[in-house]
Amino acid sequence: MRKVARVRLTNGKEVNAYIPGEGHNLQEHSIVLIRGGRVKDLPGVRYHIIRGALDTAGVKDRKQGRSKYGAKRPKAGKGAPAAPAKKK
Repeated sequence: MRKVARVRLTNGKEVNAYIPGEGHNLQEHSIVLIRGGRVKDLPGVRYHIIRGALDTAGVKDRKQGRSKYGAKRPKAGKGAPAAPAKKK
């Protein structure tokens, strides 16, 4: 099942927008930020919702490619690899 939202833009148009990543927190009247970029295997979907902006939460437990999914950098003690020590 592909995650798609019907979005009304500020200019009054309604478009279909893809929700990237695993899971989401969007509800009926959520305010979202969208960007261009179609989804090849979904006809009529020409926009992506930006994760981590406005009412859209970032993807949980994302370790790599975090900037595309609005995920914050994990804390040092939370199962993430420790930062390398600086050499002098």
